Amino acid sequence: MTQKLWFKNKKYGWGWQPATWEGWLSLLVYIALITWNTTYFTAHQNSVEDFLINTICLTAILIWLCYKKGEKPGWHWGN
Repeated sequence: MTQKLWFKNKKYGWGWQPATWEGWLSLLVYIALITWNTTYFTAHQNSVEDFLINTICLTAILIWLCYKKGEKPGWHWGN
């Protein structure tokens, strides 16, 4: 049984890009949560440390998801 990959490697450089609707949905949810995080902490004037902790945690979750549901990461230089 092969695993359906949500993210594929970028053609140039290191990292992933969405390859399926699940990958795109994951990226859109991440963007929505980062936007909410920014809006919430700006409106409530909470500490910068709390904002950074939330942003780092959300980013770590996205990277973990890309690693688990994507191709093996590595540098790519085109074809």
